[in-house]
Amino acid sequence: MTEQTSPSEPLSTAGNAPVRQPTAIDAVADAFTAALLHLDPSFATSLGIPGHETEYSDYSPAGLESYAEAIRETLHRLDGLVPSDDVDRVTLDAMHERLGLDLEIHESGWDLAELNNIASPAQGIRSIFDLMPTDTEEQWRHIAGRLHNVDDAVAGYITSLRCGVERGRVAARRQVKIVMEQASAYAEDGGFFDALAANASLPEGGELPAGLLTELRTGADAARRAYTNLAAFLADELLPEAPEQDAVGRERYALMSRQFLGSTLDLEETYAWGVEELDRIIAEQEAVAEQIRPGASVAEAMRILDEDPARQLHGTEELQAWMQDLADRAVADLSGSHFEITEPMRRIECMIAPTQEGGIYYTGPSDDFSRPGRMWWSVPAGEDTFTTWQETTTVYHEGVPGHHLQIATATASRGLLNDWRRNVCWVSGHGEGWALYAERLMEQLGYLSDPGDRMGMLDAQRMRAARVVFDIGVHLELEIPERWGEGTWTADKGYDFLKQNLTISEGQLNFEFTRYLGWPGQAPSYKLGQRLWEQIRDEVRSREGDAFDEKSFHTRALQLGSVGLDTLRRALLGD
Repeated sequence: MTEQTSPSEPLSTAGNAPVRQPTAIDAVADAFTAALLHLDPSFATSLGIPGHETEYSDYSPAGLESYAEAIRETLHRLDGLVPSDDVDRVTLDAMHERLGLDLEIHESGWDLAELNNIASPAQGIRSIFDLMPTDTEEQWRHIAGRLHNVDDAVAGYITSLRCGVERGRVAARRQVKIVMEQASAYAEDGGFFDALAANASLPEGGELPAGLLTELRTGADAARRAYTNLAAFLADELLPEAPEQDAVGRERYALMSRQFLGSTLDLEETYAWGVEELDRIIAEQEAVAEQIRPGASVAEAMRILDEDPARQLHGTEELQAWMQDLADRAVADLSGSHFEITEPMRRIECMIAPTQEGGIYYTGPSDDFSRPGRMWWSVPAGEDTFTTWQETTTVYHEGVPGHHLQIATATASRGLLNDWRRNVCWVSGHGEGWALYAERLMEQLGYLSDPGDRMGMLDAQRMRAARVVFDIGVHLELEIPERWGEGTWTADKGYDFLKQNLTISEGQLNFEFTRYLGWPGQAPSYKLGQRLWEQIRDEVRSREGDAFDEKSFHTRALQLGSVGLDTLRRALLGD
């Protein structure tokens, strides 16, 4: 029997947050979210939802099939449902696009081969401990319980990787080697797990019971053994099967590009646009370099900025304090004047990550905001000097008005959006595109008027444009633009290209290079998402004319949650 929706109640408001009557479509979305929390306990932890604190997902082929079956059931329940309002229409559009694509990826077999240096179960099984609270004895018992379950999680993952080999689905040798190094580092004496157990304590120096400390130590030992086993499996079984070639080819790349964008690209047109955008940004940089010192090249201007003591930070403590101060000032300045930032959303924590892998990232608040959104900086070993001119725009990207405003707005929209829209659906092109859009917006609002800070923003934009060229060019083995080389792209030629366009440390460059090769389609989603955000805003402004209000546009857009870019366009423009 086909489910039918009943007419939804008119939108009302509670404070600044819209409220609507839930519909049958919301019920299906919420039921899928509940199933997902059961299938993926780490996701529940990331949302701060209790009840799954010691568990892990089943990373085996059986676990992957269970997720696929939950999708099939959800899509079946959605069949025939009639939207009651615009919120329902977006939910239907987004769920069909996102869940349908997840099924395509499952059926392709590539979910059996998830392995790269940043976003695969190899990292996720460990990194969930970063989000687990440590304030009470009970919370430390949860950590001890999860430590003892690392072994089963890793064993399931290894089973999937073995099945991937049988289906001819194996990550490239470069990715296998780097994850071998990561797994070995987690497993070594004094590594992450040992440090976690050794530093276990209650706030203000309170001591934990001796029995619990023993459980933590034995759990850490078990987790170390699990990662030792993973490193050995990668070296002995997976590496001999791994292809030397980094390029994934057109078919897989097109599938992954859709995953990260929620849109199907003309890859050649997009590649050509990326080349043009890179040239345009370099021209902007050259103009700013002239402001910094007449006649200076971009590289010379950057050296001047690097050598300016007023723009230097020394040590991670100074870096963390600077990030926090800048993030707090952005929240205070922009709240109310340019964006709707309600009280729970105004708290953001800037953190130094407990790893040394490179990269800067954001984790959202818990569902009730008891754990705030956090910006994390994973500082490579040996790096202890940082420059503010490069990173001011990064704080805006990760904090406000970037990811923190975006994700916290969706989390706070409980009365408007179902749980899937608020907490589950995340599309990189939407999310990262917004964060780049936010960087440019801060320039337009006058927060990057200092030539050094503006050079930093342009440097970040240049990096993202270069990634469009690199990612599509290398994975599809396209022709290299004449100014950057000759012939077709290879990974080695791509490294030299990135070195010319990414002004980051060698450790960060190596991390980013490996990331792009192992996570096809993700890196371009930043710049391509920004492109669409700006196009949509400009089209809405053109339609509304003098009635256009940018603050209202941003509020309306962010309250959609993170959806695919085609869904975003249809929702905001009615196309």
